[in-house]
Amino acid sequence: MTELKRQNALLELLQQQGSITVTEIVNTFGISPATARRDITKLDTQGKLKKVRNGAYPCEESKNNNWSPLTIYETANYDEKARIAKQAAKICKNGDSIVINCGSTAFMLGQEICGKPVQVITNYFPLLNYLIEQQHENLVVLGGQYYKERNLFLTTDQKADTYYAGHYMFTSGSGLSEEGLFKVDLLSAMVEQKMLNHVNKVVALVDSSKVGQRIGTLFSLAEKLDIVITGKDANPTIISALRNKGVEVILV
Repeated sequence: MTELKRQNALLELLQQQGSITVTEIVNTFGISPATARRDITKLDTQGKLKKVRNGAYPCEESKNNNWSPLTIYETANYDEKARIAKQAAKICKNGDSIVINCGSTAFMLGQEICGKPVQVITNYFPLLNYLIEQQHENLVVLGGQYYKERNLFLTTDQKADTYYAGHYMFTSGSGLSEEGLFKVDLLSAMVEQKMLNHVNKVVALVDSSKVGQRIGTLFSLAEKLDIVITGKDANPTIISALRNKGVEVILV
């Protein structure tokens, strides 16, 4: 991974967690403490985070620059994510029940699905709010405590989500390699994993910039992924390896 990609991934992880330590950076990216501190110092100088002892916090400006439903058109790789969302929506048939997890691509998928006779199961507050405002008729809310920094309702209750089942789970991640799908937010990943055994197929929505990246924790082995939808510029070696493992890969 290049320095620029690593630092961008570090900022993404920081925004999701609300803070980050040098130790977390070392463990996540497999770099030395000295390199982790240099990354923090460089990003602090650029005004992209606030450096503190043994870690960092988001600066106020970066907090205010997070995407929202009103600014989603400004999100990174918007055009590709929009194509991914449109392709994902085509998979869904009338009467299907689908689980949609968090992220900008997930939100765009919700926009595509909205108003169609499809049941949406989610704990992602921006999507819930949008679907309610648009009067989507069939909506299931996965409950729990609301985490403002993640925009999610989360619970560690092992039985809480076992009452729901879906035809598809649409999820994303911080990286996708021949090993599988990676995520940086451990708490939300744990909650999502509880649903894996209650859906017929798992669909990973990953923009091409994340294909070939190993960032965070392995959320799902490649063999457990049924479909991957990504951009045409995705690393061809990784795409070939995934197909050899029986994963259906759709390039858009």
